[in-house]
Amino acid sequence: MPADRPLRLGATTTALITPFRDGALDLPALERLAERQIRGGVDGLAVCTLTGEGPTLTRSERAAVIRTCVRVAGDLVPVIAATGTNATATTIAFTLDAEELGASAALVTLPYYSKPGQKGIVGHFAQLATATSLPLIVENNPMRTAIDMTLPTLATLADIPSIVGLALAEGNAVARCPVPFWRQRFLLLSDRDATALSFLGSGGNSIISAGANVYPRLYASLQQAARGGNLPAARLLDDRLAPLTGALGTEADPAAIKHALRTLLPIDPEVRLPLLALDADGEQLISQALSRVSEIQDAALSI
Repeated sequence: MPADRPLRLGATTTALITPFRDGALDLPALERLAERQIRGGVDGLAVCTLTGEGPTLTRSERAAVIRTCVRVAGDLVPVIAATGTNATATTIAFTLDAEELGASAALVTLPYYSKPGQKGIVGHFAQLATATSLPLIVENNPMRTAIDMTLPTLATLADIPSIVGLALAEGNAVARCPVPFWRQRFLLLSDRDATALSFLGSGGNSIISAGANVYPRLYASLQQAARGGNLPAARLLDDRLAPLTGALGTEADPAAIKHALRTLLPIDPEVRLPLLALDADGEQLISQALSRVSEIQDAALSI
C-alpha cells in the first residue's frame, strides 16, 4: 500500500503467532490461523512481530509468512509486517520485501541494542522512508530496545509523511505527552491487551492484540466496544478475559499463546530458541484461565 493511500485500522490488529513443526514453518497452520482471525472479526494482522517470533525467522521465512497472510487477507483486512532491526540496511531490505509481497504497512521498532542517539533515530527512519513507499508505523518500546524516543524527535518524525502511526509502550516519553499533540497526526497503536479499554477509550486507534490469537471474536468485541464508547460492554468483556490476558503475560509470550491455542486447534506449540515451551506451572495457569473464559463466554461471541 503506497504511503499516499491512507492506512485504515480498526480496533483489533492481531499479533499473529508463527506456527512451526519439526523446526520448519507450518504454512498450512498459518493459513488456518489467519482465516480464523478474519472470520473472528479482527481488523488486521500484524506478522513477524515479537509475538510471531520474527527475530528467529530467516529472510525467506519472513517472506513466506507475509506472502501467506497477504493471500489469505486479500482485500478484507490489512497485513502489517514487522520489519525493524538494529541495522538500517537490513530494515530497508526487510521493508522492501514486505512492500513487494503486498503488505499494507511496516511496523518498525527503534533500533535495539545499538542504542543510537536521537539524531540517529531520525536518520534511520528518514533513510527508510526514502527507500520505500509503504506507510510506516514507528514502534517505541524502551524496555525492548534500551532507547526511548523524545518528544522533539517525534516532532521531527512528524515531518516525514510516510510515517503514519506510532505503536506505544506504557511509560515512554511519547506515551506520556498530551493526547491531542499526536492523535491529530498519527494513528496510535498499543500492544497491551490489559490496557485496551483505557487506551482505546482515550483516543487510541488499534490494539496489536496477542489475546486475539486465542479468542479473536471476544477480543475484537471488547476492543471495538471500547473504541466505540460502549463502556458497559467493554468492561464486561474485559473482566471476562482478564484471567486469560494475565496468563498470556504482559510480554505476550508466544509459548503461552501457542499452548492456549493447542487446546482449541490442531496446532503444534513449538517455539524456537531462545524461547522455551511452557513448564507444568505455566500450562496449568493457561488451562485454568481458558476454563474460566469458556465457562462465562456468551455463545454468540464464540467461533
